Formats: sequence, structure tokens, C-alpha cells
Amino acid sequence: MTKAELISAVAENSGLKKVEAEKAVAAFISCVTAALKKGDKLSLVGFGTFCTAKRAARKGQNPQTGKKINIPAATVPKFKPGKTLKDAVNK
Repeated sequence: MTKAELISAVAENSGLKKVEAEKAVAAFISCVTAALKKGDKLSLVGFGTFCTAKRAARKGQNPQTGKKINIPAATVPKFKPGKTLKDAVNK
């Protein structure tokens, strides 16, 4: 599902106009992004939890050339699905 398809589905399921659904989806993405940037954890009971994790610096290898490279440390977003979502997907 693409973002455009998500917006259409939200509009259809909620009775909102597509423009309003697009604003709602954009606001949700913006809020999740802002929370993760601050280092907060965002929990949606039954759906899942968005959080961040620290990834340490490490050495890697370019698969095309075989040259060794340094990969810097990074903070990465993570998502852990909730039980309700897991159960719904597994049915």
C-alpha cells in the first residue's frame, strides 16, 4: 500500500474528504516523527509501539569493491507490533 492508497482508504473508512484524510495522515506522520526525534516512545495500545534505538559504529565492506568502510553510529526508528495487530495479521 502506498501513501496515496492509505489516504484513499482513510477517507473511505472515516467518511472524510480526501484532502482532510491527507492532512490527517500527514499530521500523524509528523507527530510520530517529532516524538521519535525527541527520543520519546509512542505507544498505540493494540497497534504497537514506535521507539528509537542506538546503533553503534561498525566496520563494513562495500560488496561491489570489497573495500572496508566505517559505518558511523546512528539512531534508528523501530516499531514493535502489539498483540492485537499480531493476532489480526495471523488470522
